[in-house]
Amino acid sequence: MKSIKNKEFFSKGKRGFIYVGMIGAKKVAIKTKNPRSKAVGRIENEANWLKKLNKKGIGPKFVEFKNDNLVYEFAEGEFILDWLINKDKSSIKEVLKAIFMQCRELDKLKVNKEEMHNPIKHIVVGTTITLLDFERCKKTEKPQNVTQFCQFVMSKKLKTILSKKGIRVNNKKLIKLLKEYKKDYSEKKFNEALKMVMG
Repeated sequence: MKSIKNKEFFSKGKRGFIYVGMIGAKKVAIKTKNPRSKAVGRIENEANWLKKLNKKGIGPKFVEFKNDNLVYEFAEGEFILDWLINKDKSSIKEVLKAIFMQCRELDKLKVNKEEMHNPIKHIVVGTTITLLDFERCKKTEKPQNVTQFCQFVMSKKLKTILSKKGIRVNNKKLIKLLKEYKKDYSEKKFNEALKMVMG
């Protein structure tokens, strides 16, 4: 392992514990397995995917994986819901579009991140927009990143916030478009769905 200083506990998830520390002047996150978790190889799976997806600008920047510890650059910012509350319509639309573009890239790669239907702790908005937690990421012929994130946008939780900001989504029309998108994952249908959310 690289020399990590000032290591301290940060958060706990179902499958992993997160610590933070410093490598030189760089703040990093260290993910290690939750001893109570029965999941096997999840952190190694995340490490492998981060190395691949970083090339497409997706995920926190991979640093190293050793002794079942995953180290990546700490994503500074706020979780998506906390960030949304105090932002204006144009800023929100810009961030939503950036998230949709990352989801689209994952769909094109035929990779399913999982958990994008409720990514409250999986999206950090700062100077960049970072998707977190790729433990369950896998290859598939039917990826659902765009459709899952649309589910989140249409959820009561988010729809209420967006509506107050002047962003209104027609659930019925969007669901119909997504069904068409899932048939062939075309750029055309993706852009139509994006336009419907963006208004």
